[in-house]
Amino acid sequence: MRLYFPVPASAGPEGVLLRSFLRECRLSTDLLRAVKFRGGGFAADGAPILANQRVFPGQTVSFALPEEEGEGCLPDPSIPVRAVYQDFFALVLDKPAGLAVHPTLNYPGGTLANGYAAWRQAGGRSAVFRPVNRIDKDTSGLVLAAQNAYAAPLLAQNVEKLYYAVAEGELPLGPGVIDTPIGRRGDSIIGRCVTPDGKPSRTEYTVLKVRDGLSLAACVPVTGRTHQIRVHFASIGCPLAGDDLYGGRRDRIGRQALHCGRQRFLVPAGRSVPDGFCFETPLRLVPVTVESPLPADMAALFW
Repeated sequence: MRLYFPVPASAGPEGVLLRSFLRECRLSTDLLRAVKFRGGGFAADGAPILANQRVFPGQTVSFALPEEEGEGCLPDPSIPVRAVYQDFFALVLDKPAGLAVHPTLNYPGGTLANGYAAWRQAGGRSAVFRPVNRIDKDTSGLVLAAQNAYAAPLLAQNVEKLYYAVAEGELPLGPGVIDTPIGRRGDSIIGRCVTPDGKPSRTEYTVLKVRDGLSLAACVPVTGRTHQIRVHFASIGCPLAGDDLYGGRRDRIGRQALHCGRQRFLVPAGRSVPDGFCFETPLRLVPVTVESPLPADMAALFW
């Protein structure tokens, strides 16, 4: 699969060094090296070209995405994979609660990545899983993954997430902010807490509905700390329902009531061509928004 980048008029009559042009096209250093040493190198109008040579307006720089190094997870076709969005760069999966995103010491198999490997192999495609962000095993909702090595760092720089959370206690309707540092809780590997020695952490939220001692909030984690929303709401005396790690009760829901309901990210503009993708240059990024409705177990607490 090849990527094509036309050299724009802004390069000027004297042209521009290929290495500089590729930086403007947002190629990562790792991908540049991989193309050079494993992918067959770069071409300008089909002729080989080196990074210290110049390219000129009207030419088209292209290269093949290198073959994947290493192997993906062991495929497990028993794990359902629900893709709610995909294009040349991005894939968004809707993960149910109770499914880990990626194998760990505690969950060596039976994860979303294992289901993804089976799903991709069935379509004759690479099984390498590149999640741009991850959510906890018992958190449901959207997981953004990159389709290739070019897209991975680009997506990671531009993603915005919104979560729906059900907190114990009846909070005032409307907007609020929790802006307190988060760090490790004692010697725990998993647990986190609000602590003066922690990293700056900010959660912006809007309480949408209150009922029977519970509050439904739409939350934007401005920073991305581990367990941020769970820790922040516990710190104000309103742990998430079902989140027994941080003081929540499990009498009304059997897992932490947290759902990634929206992801916004940017993808490059351009068009598909028979053997890959041709970009607009100068590179233009266009927004994509993907949403997932509130799952049944959380919705049942309010309707």
